[in-house]
Amino acid sequence: MRNMLFRFGVSLSLLSLLLFKSESAVSSIDLGSEWLKVAVVNLKPGQIPITIAINEMSKRKSPALVAFLSETRLLAEEAAGIVARYPDKVFSNLRDMVGKPYRDVKRFADAMYLPFDVVEDFRGAAMIRVSDDVSYSVEELLGMILKYAANLAEFHSKTMVKDMVISVPPYFGQAERKGLMTAAELAGINVISLINEHSGAALQYGIDKDFSNGSRHVIFYDMGSSSTYAALVYFSAYNAKEFGKTVSANQFQVKDVRWDSGVGGQNMELRLVEYFADEFNKQVGNGVDVRKYPKAMAKLKKQVKRTKEILSANTAAPISVESLHDDRDFRSTITREKFEELCGDLWDKSLMPVKEVLKHSGLQADDIYAVELIGGATRVPKLQVKLLEYFGRKDLDKHLDADEATVLGAALHAANLSDGIKLNRKLGMVDGSSYSFFMELDGPELSKDGDTRLLLVPRMKKLPSKIFKSFNRSKDFELLLAYDNEGLLPPGLSSPVFAQFAVSGLTDAANKYSSRNLSSPIKANLHFSLTRSGILSLDLAEAAFQVTEWIEVPKRNLTVENSTIASSNVSVDLDAENTSEQNSNSLESDGGISNASNSTTEPNTVDLGTEKKLKKMTFRIPLKIVEKTMGPGIPLSKESLLNAKSKLEALDKKDAERRRTAELKNNLEEYIYATKEKFETSEDFERISSNDERQSGIKKLDEVQEWLYTDGEDATATEFQERLNLLKAATDPIFFRFKELTARPEAVKFARRYLTELQQTIRGWEKDKPWLPKVKVEELSINMDKFKTWLDEKEAEQQKMSGFSMPVFTSKEVYEKVTGVQNKADSIKKIPKPKPKTEKPINNAETEKDTSGDEKPAEESDSSKNEEDKVEPEMHEEL
Repeated sequence: MRNMLFRFGVSLSLLSLLLFKSESAVSSIDLGSEWLKVAVVNLKPGQIPITIAINEMSKRKSPALVAFLSETRLLAEEAAGIVARYPDKVFSNLRDMVGKPYRDVKRFADAMYLPFDVVEDFRGAAMIRVSDDVSYSVEELLGMILKYAANLAEFHSKTMVKDMVISVPPYFGQAERKGLMTAAELAGINVISLINEHSGAALQYGIDKDFSNGSRHVIFYDMGSSSTYAALVYFSAYNAKEFGKTVSANQFQVKDVRWDSGVGGQNMELRLVEYFADEFNKQVGNGVDVRKYPKAMAKLKKQVKRTKEILSANTAAPISVESLHDDRDFRSTITREKFEELCGDLWDKSLMPVKEVLKHSGLQADDIYAVELIGGATRVPKLQVKLLEYFGRKDLDKHLDADEATVLGAALHAANLSDGIKLNRKLGMVDGSSYSFFMELDGPELSKDGDTRLLLVPRMKKLPSKIFKSFNRSKDFELLLAYDNEGLLPPGLSSPVFAQFAVSGLTDAANKYSSRNLSSPIKANLHFSLTRSGILSLDLAEAAFQVTEWIEVPKRNLTVENSTIASSNVSVDLDAENTSEQNSNSLESDGGISNASNSTTEPNTVDLGTEKKLKKMTFRIPLKIVEKTMGPGIPLSKESLLNAKSKLEALDKKDAERRRTAELKNNLEEYIYATKEKFETSEDFERISSNDERQSGIKKLDEVQEWLYTDGEDATATEFQERLNLLKAATDPIFFRFKELTARPEAVKFARRYLTELQQTIRGWEKDKPWLPKVKVEELSINMDKFKTWLDEKEAEQQKMSGFSMPVFTSKEVYEKVTGVQNKADSIKKIPKPKPKTEKPINNAETEKDTSGDEKPAEESDSSKNEEDKVEPEMHEEL
């Protein structure tokens, strides 16, 4: 069923893409707590436009893991292979650690039995120590995973991936989103946008549907590994103009989203881990607590995950862990009923996001058209029963692939945002901010009251948006940005403040211009942007004020005849310029006369000196912004970013060299085994090599094989390549003779057949192409005869030679001679047929001129005809 749904989704995506030529592809990454999925939109001919990238194990999703073992970095599947043996060396759940305070990360790691060496960095964020002298920030580790995903996308698409969209859970705050963008920058990824997971799922849901017949409310319920959320999305249609015609276009708007970041599939697994740990402790006795042993807990957690999956389809499931602790095996069983009892409090918590969404939207359960399930944990039967009971339904909606809906929708979003790819089927998307934000001013002469606190972004405000705030202020000040609702903060945060800025330059501007005639108080203008990724930033601060001054302007007197017109012009210009000053802050002075009026009256004016006029000038002075943010949300400095990039690049080079070394080692090993088998068992090799020659080659193979498993264990890629080259130099003559044993007779057979066919073609030329030069045809025949003679002589010589000797002639030489004859024949065959000769027709005008008795009229007539002949082509050229 899952595969069928996926193929169905891919076919719909194919219909929804309008292909344009492009040398690059775009991609999306669904980054989860435990897994990551990658989708690619590629316009390469012969490929499906949108597909899921398959990893090196041919799987559609990869573990989001990083490991360091003996100074070797392992990623994804490689890291997953050593979790049970080295649980303290494999780092997981990194997405849930980015942007979080150290204490929250430490508490989370301890609760999940993750034996990481977590330390605190200068920002108060978490770092993970991988050795005594090496530590990595969460952003760096996350950047390694994202780089792996980007490489996966490029390997899958066989082309450069230009842009990417990364999905994030809706509860990600400012620090988490910025931290993820930093990780992507370290990975060298151009993130065109972050997208909320529910918006990606809504895109995939609505791309193939028609809402012109009726709008609908849909709830997307997602329970993943570590969190649960419910998003209310409203799908509708609107009329739009397209190529002059009115067409119906679909759109959706995210009305609300609520979550519980502490309830997910991991919580259910943790209940099973605790249950089985208690059971094992009872079996062992003697006060043993298996929870104190990381390796034992890693083994137990791995098996518990499988047990939970079995319980989703069966009423009971076994668990078996060999050598769980102290060489003791652990075996047990659990029923689905017992599992549901252990997770009793989680079922009510899992419904809270749905209840909150309906409560704040004012809708009832009957108003919901569909409840779409996404996320791996939604497969738990008890959870589905609870949802059915709450909504009073018989069935839940499962039109989407629970694992891949988000990443496929994010890929559609990436295609829509990218320059080279456009969606043919329109689906408007309106997402909103999961949090509301306010700004608070602090500084001299400012009191902590309601006037200093201004709401910037209400909850669910459209993404992206521009925000402008202006207020009277003549002193420098500090600015705080914070979450508006302290009861709705990102996980792990205790303070609502996430950014702090010092704005300076306002005091200096006020002192400089206060002596001038200010027509209004000095204002501080602040420009904010809420990006498509949901990140709020202060882009610009400026001081704005108006100064009114008397200035000297030329005094002009208009003549009597133009006085009436001039008076009316002055009146119009005054009105126009006053309006211009109010709306666009024009620097023209009051009562000024336009250049058009001056130009028309210049000959009749007389310069009578100067006079004073009022002039309004608006000044906008940029102010200096210095970020003073403290805590985990502090952005990395340029120097820190450069250092982190150099560290990751060094690791990438080391990984590439490690992979190259492993590949060359495997090549050497395969060559040794394959060659020894052929030398020892193949009868064909006995025909083209002596026993001494083969034994000599086998001896060299044995020597290299012995080196490979002793001194060669830690050899470099260059050493492996050198050993392989030495073996090939010793055995290549035998393999060459073996190849020629079959290739040479085939080449000779092909050549003789070609010469026979060409001879028949030449005979046909005498009838079909008699214009071909006989000399060239004879030369071709002579070359063919020489080639036949050469073949006969070489074959005779070869029959006299031993199979152990080098061949007298090779298949390559035969094909080269065939190509030479073929090129000669093609050059003759392409000679075109000559065009037939035609006699030039006699001009009637000249004939009439010769036979006419009156020369002068004839000349006039001939002249007029020539003029007509000249005129007519010109007319045709004009036409």
